[in-house]
Amino acid sequence: MKTHQITGTLLILGVIGVLVPYTVLTMTFDYPDVLRRAPGDILTAFHAGGVSLIWTWWAFAILGLPLLVAAVRLGQAYPVVRWGTTLGVIGLTVQMIGLLRWVFVVPVLASAYVGGSEMTREAARVVFQAVHQYGGVVLGEHIGQLFTIAWTLSLVYAFAGTQPRWMTVLGCIASVIYLLAQAELFATVMPGFPVWEPAGFIGSTLWLVWLLLLGVRLGFVPASPARQGA
Repeated sequence: MKTHQITGTLLILGVIGVLVPYTVLTMTFDYPDVLRRAPGDILTAFHAGGVSLIWTWWAFAILGLPLLVAAVRLGQAYPVVRWGTTLGVIGLTVQMIGLLRWVFVVPVLASAYVGGSEMTREAARVVFQAVHQYGGVVLGEHIGQLFTIAWTLSLVYAFAGTQPRWMTVLGCIASVIYLLAQAELFATVMPGFPVWEPAGFIGSTLWLVWLLLLGVRLGFVPASPARQGA
């Protein structure tokens, strides 16, 4: 029971650690809508945010670390989710790497863009676009989110027999909507690709809510052990 409480607490802390800086970014940096603006507009807005914005991005990347520890602990406790744990750890790690570009790469480009010559500004735009597309779209949003969704579905399966049915349904709905957000990524390289714009916000929010509820129920609501079979 104590092991479950520790894991549940880690899930709760991880969700809170993600939600707080995420909320700050929505209010101070128009996140996530800002991600699809022109590179020059993003760099200008980022430079205007100053040091506080850099620290907010750092917090967004780092404060979710308890989720990584919780994923490992769940994989150790339940054999049925061990395959999903590998994907989950990879997914959460590459998302962290993608987010840290805003801490150690974008500030340099933003300063060069705002204070440089026209040639320097053009170079900063091109480099930012490449870094943004690879670090953000490829790593953070595509691989990171796909692997995280796979991990989530493995948890949904593992706890389907020990958690209320509505928890299973919520986990599945959150995963499906979150998956639909992948269309927006393909639209960045294939203009006209069909996109449901709210999918990213709704899917990620439902996922965090489900993970928070799982943490509460796993750590503080008595339940029979989850499936142990592979």
